[in-house]
Amino acid sequence: MEYIVLQVTEEQRGERLDKVLAEVNNEWSRSQVQQWIKDGAVTVNGQGVKGNYKTKAGDEITVVVPEAEPLDVIPEEMNLDIYYEDQDVLVVNKPSGMVVHPAPGHTTGTLVNGLMAHCKDLSGINGVMRPGIVHRIDKDTSGLLMVAKNDMAHESLVNQLVAKTVTRRYKAIVHGVIPHDTGTIDAPIGRDKHDRQSMTVEENGKHAVTHFHVLERFTDFTFVECQLETGRTHQIRVHMKYIGYPLAGDPKYGPKKTLDLNGQALHAGILGFVHPRTGEYLEFEAPLPQEFEETLEKLRRQS
Repeated sequence: MEYIVLQVTEEQRGERLDKVLAEVNNEWSRSQVQQWIKDGAVTVNGQGVKGNYKTKAGDEITVVVPEAEPLDVIPEEMNLDIYYEDQDVLVVNKPSGMVVHPAPGHTTGTLVNGLMAHCKDLSGINGVMRPGIVHRIDKDTSGLLMVAKNDMAHESLVNQLVAKTVTRRYKAIVHGVIPHDTGTIDAPIGRDKHDRQSMTVEENGKHAVTHFHVLERFTDFTFVECQLETGRTHQIRVHMKYIGYPLAGDPKYGPKKTLDLNGQALHAGILGFVHPRTGEYLEFEAPLPQEFEETLEKLRRQS
């Protein structure tokens, strides 16, 4: 069993307990959290409560995360691009096209399969299909991910994500020419009621903030860097579409007429966090993939 203790912030005051907890970790589903609450694995100020409990600033929430079931995902030898590794954490550069963790009916070829072959010790907090996974990036997004090798590291990294102290900067190519050099998109994201596989800006969605600045402008496209303040599913893709500049190559949120790419032009290039054991701030940068660089060169020649 692993205990995670959180304190409700002023910003979270008045929200339902299950909603607050589902926002703590993108890998915790609302239904999973509600089951934990029913099972008595969640207390507020030492007392059992219901999922619809309205939180107060300063409330101390304790979550007893159940032990992970024995893992039946098959380790697979892969040539992983590892940027950093020690006894607690691992930073890996995921290629575009690779799924982060297995799902029912799709249990091979994922980053988790490769990680299990590379190292035997991964945090079990997120269960059998997601060992060590603290956050994730979409299949067709490339770039850096931090992985927890034990539960102490996992808890620390999750708390840093909740406190918004993790540095996550992405580079993207978007449709259209953005006239202003910088901007902030503050718009809540929720599941699209008309398409359950998609996310959208939605009034009752989860708080989501993306900052961006323009790196380069082309005739019909803009090269931008986005910094995440929150980490919602498909956040950059949804936010950039929302302001009228969808990502190039995005099959879900972008226009059909786009650049010839294998998925959205999005790369998680910079990742920084405080090491769970040493307290040292670590930051890593992964260069753009070759296809991304070649696309930029083509746009420069055409502009």
